[in-house]
Amino acid sequence: MYRPSFSRILAVITVAICVVGLVVVLIQDGIGDALSVLPWLLLVGGGAWAVFWYPAVQVDDGGVRLINVTRTVDLPWPSISRIDTKWALALVTSYGTYTAWAAPAPSRMSARRLSKQERGALPESSFVGKDTIRPGDAPGSPSGDVALVVRRHWDELRDAGYLDNPTLETDRPRVRWHVIQLVAAVLLLGLGLLAATV
Repeated sequence: MYRPSFSRILAVITVAICVVGLVVVLIQDGIGDALSVLPWLLLVGGGAWAVFWYPAVQVDDGGVRLINVTRTVDLPWPSISRIDTKWALALVTSYGTYTAWAAPAPSRMSARRLSKQERGALPESSFVGKDTIRPGDAPGSPSGDVALVVRRHWDELRDAGYLDNPTLETDRPRVRWHVIQLVAAVLLLGLGLLAATV
């Protein structure tokens, strides 16, 4: 399972700031004010967890699982027709295009020349020209690292002939909405607005 470490650091820092903020309000202004800001701090801390910590990409023999902020999507290998990294890791499938929140592409400013060894380690499907790859396919970037794992697995299955006549069991991918997180966000927002008016 892939989760970018930099995003996780951001989540920890944000939650730590929220905890420190709650303690400061509690000490300086008392429990009443602390309770009024608590929903907002929980919303910010929970949002940081949902946006920076929770998203992931999981690759296994059955396909690719994209765990995003609001939903998880399971994409079987036969449904995948192309792997793109223009803005983030995006899987073009028979069901449509699905993007991985956990694997954003780097900015164009961070593009660099690849060494001969790095070029040799990339699967053929990474290249858009003779020796050209997108910045999002660069080794060491979130989208590049995940795309490399997905492409290698996909290429192995394709070369072994498992994807020659793809048959899909369902008309749509399996999607699970993160209902608990969404409901919690709405409730915290409502409690924060209620506390602000009281």
